[in-house]
Amino acid sequence: MSTHQTNVGRKIRFTKMHGAGNDFIVLNGIDQDLSGITREQWKTLAHRQFGIGADQILLVEKTTRSDADFKYRIFNSDGGEVEQCGNGSRCFVRFVLDHGLSTKNPLRVEVAHTVLTLKSYPDGQVEVDMGAPIFEHSQVPFNPNGLASMQEFHETLYALALDHPATHDSFVGVLSMGNPHAVQVVGDLESAPVLTEGPEIERHLAFPKRVNAGYMQVLNRNEIKLRVYERGAGETLACGTGACAAVVSGIRRGLLDSPVKVRTRGGDLQIAWGGMVNNISQPVIMTGPAVTVFEGETEI
Repeated sequence: MSTHQTNVGRKIRFTKMHGAGNDFIVLNGIDQDLSGITREQWKTLAHRQFGIGADQILLVEKTTRSDADFKYRIFNSDGGEVEQCGNGSRCFVRFVLDHGLSTKNPLRVEVAHTVLTLKSYPDGQVEVDMGAPIFEHSQVPFNPNGLASMQEFHETLYALALDHPATHDSFVGVLSMGNPHAVQVVGDLESAPVLTEGPEIERHLAFPKRVNAGYMQVLNRNEIKLRVYERGAGETLACGTGACAAVVSGIRRGLLDSPVKVRTRGGDLQIAWGGMVNNISQPVIMTGPAVTVFEGETEI
């Protein structure tokens, strides 16, 4: 019998949550068996017409690491598993505390390549130590061979060859926040070609594991507006790692000063980054909301 056949008719309990409009299905993989769910089944669960509907699915699991309290995995709405999700991490800690899985605050949680520190506040805000941004091309991963580049303050910007060139400056800053980001500055966010250019950037050959395409409008040195076309999910109302990447890129370009308010279509995030100290990148601290929408049970 195939894995898919064994999953048919399985009932699972879920919680629907959002962080600044970036919405999630959160599943407790500690108290219920969620093994063997296929990529197509994750995709169906996330479908807004045929499933519960979400940008990403978060799976809470036990960790085997001595320096972490929990582990969580992230699946995009296309069913593919990814490394990191900033808004999801805030919802994760809210879920764990609300469901009595732990009383520790702050919590340390294992994701694909690192351990995050998460702290929940009584007003519903959650602070996340997102770790240090990664600029090494091989670790993003990013291959700049053949791309034109220019230097802006401390940031090297790269021009991506696209089928539909935009009318604005298309040079991008490239970094990883545990997942890859390409960030560009635009003069007017509402008219930016997020939905036409974003899919091209996401799958550009320079990014072997695809990339999140960020569009940032600088309002002042401590405030930006942001839209992100997310890898495997399309444009979302907010992207936590995208907000971190945009602020880091803006500071390195000499456009911003920490801390920065990031205004997304789903709500505001606060991002702080201490820059480089003795050539060592400091961690990015993200603060924002985490809200439970409803709970339920569904059948795969």
